[in-house]
Amino acid sequence: MTDVEAVAHQLLNGEFDIGLLDKVVGAAYDPVSPHRAQANKALMQLQESPDLWQRADGIIEQSQNPNSRFFGLQVLDDAIKTRWKILPAEQKEGIKNYVVGKVIKMSSDEATMTREKVFIGKLNLTLVEILKQEWPHNWPSFISDLVGSSKTSEVLCENNMQILKLLSEEVFDFSRDQMVTEKVKRMKESLNGEFSQIFHLCEFVLEHSKQPSLLRVTLQTLQRFLTWIPLGFIFQTGLIDALLSKFFPEAMFRNDALDCLTEIGTLQDLEPQYDPLFRKLFVTFLQRLGDIFTPETDLAPAFEYGSEDDRLFIQKLALFLSGFLKAHLKVLEVQESHQTLITGMFYLVRVSEVKETEIFRICLEAWHMLAEDLYKTEHNSPTSFYDSSATTRVLNLNGNSSGGSSRKFLYSPVLSGVRQVMIASMAKPEEVLIVEDENGDIVRETTKDTDVIAQYKTMRDTLIYLTHLNCEDTESIMLAKLTEQVDGTAWSWNNLNTLCWAIGSISGAMSEDEEKRFLVTVIKDLLGLCEAKRGKDNKAVVASNIMYVVGQYPRFLKAHWKFLKTVVNKLFEFMHEVHPGVQDMACDTFLKIATKCKRKFVTLQADETAPFICELVDSLPSIISDLEPHQVQAFYEACGCMLNDKGPAVTIDRKALQAKLMEMPNRTWRVIMDQAGNNVESLVEPNTIKEIIKILKTNNRLCRSIGSLFTHQLQTFFLDMLNVYRVYSERISAAVAQQGAIATQMSLVRTMRSAKKEALRLLITFIDKSGPPEADPVMVTQGFIPPVLDPILGDYMRNIAGARDPEVLTLFTTVVEKLKMNVVDEVPRIMEAIFQCTLEMITKNFEDFPEHRIRFFEFLKAINQHCFPALFNIPPEHQKLVVHSVVWAMKHTERNISDTGLEILFELLQNVGQTPNVAQAFYQQYLLSLIQDVFAVMTDRLHKSGFKMHSTLLRMMFHLVQMNQVTVPLFDPATQPPGQTNPAFLREHISTLLIASFQTLSKAQVAKFVDGMLDIKMDLPTFKTHLRDFLIELKEFQEDDNSALYTEEQDRDRQLREQALMAERSAVPGMLKPSEIDNDL
Repeated sequence: MTDVEAVAHQLLNGEFDIGLLDKVVGAAYDPVSPHRAQANKALMQLQESPDLWQRADGIIEQSQNPNSRFFGLQVLDDAIKTRWKILPAEQKEGIKNYVVGKVIKMSSDEATMTREKVFIGKLNLTLVEILKQEWPHNWPSFISDLVGSSKTSEVLCENNMQILKLLSEEVFDFSRDQMVTEKVKRMKESLNGEFSQIFHLCEFVLEHSKQPSLLRVTLQTLQRFLTWIPLGFIFQTGLIDALLSKFFPEAMFRNDALDCLTEIGTLQDLEPQYDPLFRKLFVTFLQRLGDIFTPETDLAPAFEYGSEDDRLFIQKLALFLSGFLKAHLKVLEVQESHQTLITGMFYLVRVSEVKETEIFRICLEAWHMLAEDLYKTEHNSPTSFYDSSATTRVLNLNGNSSGGSSRKFLYSPVLSGVRQVMIASMAKPEEVLIVEDENGDIVRETTKDTDVIAQYKTMRDTLIYLTHLNCEDTESIMLAKLTEQVDGTAWSWNNLNTLCWAIGSISGAMSEDEEKRFLVTVIKDLLGLCEAKRGKDNKAVVASNIMYVVGQYPRFLKAHWKFLKTVVNKLFEFMHEVHPGVQDMACDTFLKIATKCKRKFVTLQADETAPFICELVDSLPSIISDLEPHQVQAFYEACGCMLNDKGPAVTIDRKALQAKLMEMPNRTWRVIMDQAGNNVESLVEPNTIKEIIKILKTNNRLCRSIGSLFTHQLQTFFLDMLNVYRVYSERISAAVAQQGAIATQMSLVRTMRSAKKEALRLLITFIDKSGPPEADPVMVTQGFIPPVLDPILGDYMRNIAGARDPEVLTLFTTVVEKLKMNVVDEVPRIMEAIFQCTLEMITKNFEDFPEHRIRFFEFLKAINQHCFPALFNIPPEHQKLVVHSVVWAMKHTERNISDTGLEILFELLQNVGQTPNVAQAFYQQYLLSLIQDVFAVMTDRLHKSGFKMHSTLLRMMFHLVQMNQVTVPLFDPATQPPGQTNPAFLREHISTLLIASFQTLSKAQVAKFVDGMLDIKMDLPTFKTHLRDFLIELKEFQEDDNSALYTEEQDRDRQLREQALMAERSAVPGMLKPSEIDNDL
């Protein structure tokens, strides 16, 4: 074949030749054909031909190439999906008869069924597509036809079952996106109505057939229907009995029968009369399961070495047991089924031991539910789980204890097994950075696995509940496992890891005395293990586990100074361990301990000559000698945490210690400054810039944790830093002047910009942390603001847009928020430098300079909140720009910016209302246009999530006018009749505006709406409802999803749920991690 395109042209326009089509399809599916791309293109053109479907039967019947037949079927499928509604009735009938005839013909013969399995599967799908269009209204007899034909032949019946299975999936599982709800509802009702025929067919097959493939497909079809069929078919027929007695014991049918039993076993919220039936189902199931294996069988080898079916069986068993226990725990907790319940749970323990993540997660859900439920019964009231006192009496096995205790007693043998499984399978906590890779090497973790983190949280909660239920058992299991690590009988990285992760996760769940006894053993054994183990990887694993465990128990460390000192010195040792991840974890753990136990380090402890911080600062150079820059910065932050403690018991000279702590970076800084004094060019050498960045980052981390004491450190290099900032600004401007905007992408310029950003970030942190006594606002305003104005503000204003740092906006936002009215006189100067030039950058479109965008509006919000008078000390054209920029923010499509704009406007109107000398002029100039702008944003359908603020603002502005607080006319008196008032004018103006904007509204609707808007008796919730109803009436909103108009209520509900959950968790000791509890001393 030389020209595929010519052949395609002939097929489309000339005589349709199936032989030619076979050639094109052959080329398209031949991976080595040179014409493959052309052939694919030709097939796509053919597929788009509107009349090709009329030849589909010819292609399917006469083609010699199997792929051509699939192509013909695909064409027919597309026509049914896209053109069915416009086809004449006789053509629809023709297609229907052809597809049905073809299905029956091909599926009536076993040899054809086997040979053409894939094609028949595709043909079945085509039939289901027709059913979705035609059934039940135009083809009411379909189900009875299908059932009738099924009884003529087992082979045909097998395929009919496939069709029913597909139909159920289409109607009940996949219909959500493809069919309208009404249609789905009609199809469900039809299936329901005719289900008795389908059920009797299934029943007939299951009873009489000997054909394994037919029996399997019948079980699979039945499983699809079980979730929604009337309960009578399940409980008042022999179905459950057949599944349990006939199919479950047979290996060939076991998995399909188990799928059906899982669907039945997880049915929930049924009438109490079904409870005995569920009990009977569970009892019989366990008897049958006992014939396969006992509750003592170790399933791990069966899963690892068994067949695919064996593995599937174990997974399906997990689904059945976990689902059944979650749905029917109450039902099984009666005297006669106690033993069965415990046996079922032992089976679930065995399944939980299988080393497969998905299976374990299925089991974990059931264990979490059980442990939480038992804990709540134990700690709330004896009847919290049960309503009937009779049940409680039944559970009172020892005659006098509460229902809660007896439940705990009932489950205690199972719970011990669950503890073993949880501890042996504990997931990795987020704080652990050292992992074993797929090659068996110990490496630093590079990415976080969110699934593992979620699993850890559930396991941690479960283990805490289990510890509360029996602390001694948890402790003895953990210590026994630790002994096996120490004596080497069960030593492995994984065994030690899971054990230590479990030990760390139950912090807070024991009483303080129990915790002390337990941890003294654990920490001694782990430190001993660290000394005893040889080899880098072994030491790294033990080190990471020691660090994780000690980081989780600050309460113990605070109470035992000797242990705390030993642990911290051990961390300093680990800081010299160059194995990837160990140093990072050592610094992270040191920071965690310094935050939680800071007072211990800055006060004199028993048997010590001086507080630990003094010793630490003296030996600092040697401790950090092997650390990377980011680790050194974390170390300085930890030291800052300690020095931040200024309680009455702290007698050290914090200022002197800070100076000593910072000796190393300060020395390096002075060397750089001395070199720059001799030759300023030394400042722009890449290595020097990088060194400056490192020093600034270290200072920033210290400032973040040490607070206002940092003033003394900043004074030592503040002016030098501003000079460095000025030098870099000049060099960047010169590069831009020479080479244009592209200069900002050059390596050296980018490094200098990084140094500028670090200087700005340090100043932001310092201002944020400033406060009395070392840095009170007046002192900071006088000493800090004047020197920074020109180097930073002047540079920002002079630079090109691409070289302006958004951190400048953050810095002055922080200045205004922190120093408030102390800087009110400087605000006009600040605004002059950054306002207009930033506004020009961000109002060209909604996309450029996203960081400047949000930070600009945060700056404006800060001025409005804290330095409002300054807004009227700026030139009038700037005032106008402020209002325009707020309106522009409101209209922004980025939600955080539009929300900020609305908040600024609300605060602006409040402030204006409280400032009589500016209020009336402001109202006269802006009020009417602001009302229009808020209306425009509210009705544009892009800003529904801002509805809460839109309604608050409109009510505020309408009520200002209605209550005659606006005394100047909002209109031009020359154009209005004499005696016109603002309320009357506003009513008329808004009515005209709405009628012009929304043609579908009647005058009566508008009048009713505006009356409500001006009703000053209407409180905010009523006003919101009035406004929301009006919006939903608008034609433009009727087709939309309007759920966003209810965002406020949804957010409030979510917050209430979160608060309730938080309160519930806080009530369980240990449920909040140490890092989530604020008790840092």
